[in-house]
Formats: sequence, C-alpha cells, structure tokens
Amino acid sequence: MRILVYSRTTGFRHESIPAGVAALTALGRGHGFEVVATEDPAVLTPDELAGFAAVTFLSTSGTISDDPAARAALEGYVRAGGGYVGIHGASTTEYDWPFYGALVGAWFDQHPAVQPGRIVVADHDHPATAHLPAVWERTDEWYDFRTNPRPSVRVLLRVDETSYEGGRMGADHPIAWCHENLGGRSFYTAVGHTVESYEEPAVLAHLLGGIRYATGG
Repeated sequence: MRILVYSRTTGFRHESIPAGVAALTALGRGHGFEVVATEDPAVLTPDELAGFAAVTFLSTSGTISDDPAARAALEGYVRAGGGYVGIHGASTTEYDWPFYGALVGAWFDQHPAVQPGRIVVADHDHPATAHLPAVWERTDEWYDFRTNPRPSVRVLLRVDETSYEGGRMGADHPIAWCHENLGGRSFYTAVGHTVESYEEPAVLAHLLGGIRYATGG
C-alpha cells in the first residue's frame, strides 16, 4: 500500500513539515505501507493518484497547483473512493474551491499563540482516538475555523477553550473529524503545528489511525 504525502505551500510554511514527513515515513515503515513525499504538483494527475490508497495533505497552504487539471484530478480521485488525510495547515488550503472546503470539512480562520490546552475526546470509537485518554493535555497551535464542521462530519476531538487563551469558537470547538460525504473517506486533524508534535507517541498513533481510516484499513 502506498500513501502520498503532499506538502506544497504557497502561503504560510510550517517549519514542522520536514519532521512530519519523517514521522509519517517512519510510521509507514513500521506499519506496512510506503510513503511517497513530494511537493511537486505534477503528481496530481489521475494516473499518478490512482497508485495511492490515500492522499495526505501535510500543512499545505494556498493553492495545491497552478494547473486547474490538478483540482479535477484530486476531485475525481476522491469521488472514486480515494482516501484523504489533512493535517494541521491542510485547512489553510484552496479557500476558493468549494469541493476542497467540503473535503477538509472546514477552513482555518485564526489562532492564538502556541500554548498548552486540553483536548476532549468526543468519540473513542475510531482508530485515531481509541488510544487516547478522555482528556488529552498537550501544547499546540489551536485553530479556530470559519465554520463549525459538526453538521456534516463525525467529530472526534474538540478543544476546551477554557483551558487556553484566545479561542473564538465557543463551547463546541471541533479540531479533528472524519466523513464519507464525497465518495472516499476523509480525515482531518488540526493537531501538528510544532516540530515536537511529531515525536509524541500519542500524536503518531492519532495520525496512524487517521491514515488507517482513510484507507479503509
């Protein structure tokens, strides 16, 4: 099984991208799948995407490609059953493309400074959350989103805004979710801003569970 990890940025670039690529590659080696990591939009064609069990957008930003055919290729891949995994900055991508907004589930709005906070597990019956405690305390960049995705997705994690400063979404603040609304399985998590995130066993298990979900494994 092959997984594409795509990390092109035309907006903000996260310094944690290399750590994320390394961590996902190591997860693949340890769990029986091959990771192909690239920032080359030439991979976004029907023929290339057909070789992957899932496409992971690792803190992408801005446009995924300057060629409109790349959008059509990704949409066709997902509608035909291909899996999608979005990590952290993936929600800062393709703001003018409605399909992508529906795929990721919600677009990023703003965030306060990186700080400790409490994550509440909303759904333990999922491979991305089954290993987590009911309350998961860690440090990250807590994203607010332009809309609450809950009406159209299965919420897995939410962040407790009383545990940190600067949240603007209120008591119901999802930060990880999944859905099957567009053909393939889609998983998104806002976890993963810092370099250190990709050394945390709980984060790695969370990402592995998301990949397993997206690939149907």
